[in-house]
Amino acid sequence: MTGNESGRERILDVATRLFAALGYDGTSTRMIAEAAGLNVATVAYHVGGKRDLYLAVMERAHLAERAALEGALAKITFDAEGILTLLDAYIDFCLSRPEIPALWMHRWLSDASDVAHLEEQYVRPLMEIVVDAARKVVPDGIDIEYAVWTVIWSTHGFGCGGVLSVDGQRRGREDPEAVARFRSHMRRTVALGLGLTDRLAG
Repeated sequence: MTGNESGRERILDVATRLFAALGYDGTSTRMIAEAAGLNVATVAYHVGGKRDLYLAVMERAHLAERAALEGALAKITFDAEGILTLLDAYIDFCLSRPEIPALWMHRWLSDASDVAHLEEQYVRPLMEIVVDAARKVVPDGIDIEYAVWTVIWSTHGFGCGGVLSVDGQRRGREDPEAVARFRSHMRRTVALGLGLTDRLAG
């Protein structure tokens, strides 16, 4: 990796962290530069202005998610167990890369509303890949798209906010027991929602 490439990646790492934590509207180029230990001119040289930074961050996040999805799809069998294995892979990805769900959750709250094309450019193609895969397994009459959205909403929410335990403590992605319960719940939810319960082994 050249100096320019490493400098750009360093800036994008910082920008990703700040956009995920504060949103696009709450983050300035100066904040990114200061967090990266650089001046604004250097950031602009490597990546461009704030909008350029955001677009680069979202593209990189999309490529990581797409690679994880395609890698999982290449390994599964197209049956009920395969769909649940794909679910597990998605949960693993989101919990290991919480900044990516956080970026999209900010957009759900109308963050970066002037950058309007990203859902069509990035979300829709991945949705279509998953829906097409599920159609090979799922019975007719099931709303596969809403089932997939249910997984996205739930996984993003759990990864970013966790759940409250009986003692009033918030338990989330860093708590193995909470993760195991969430995964088990989502597997049951998906199996029921997609009409797969009678197709599962055992």
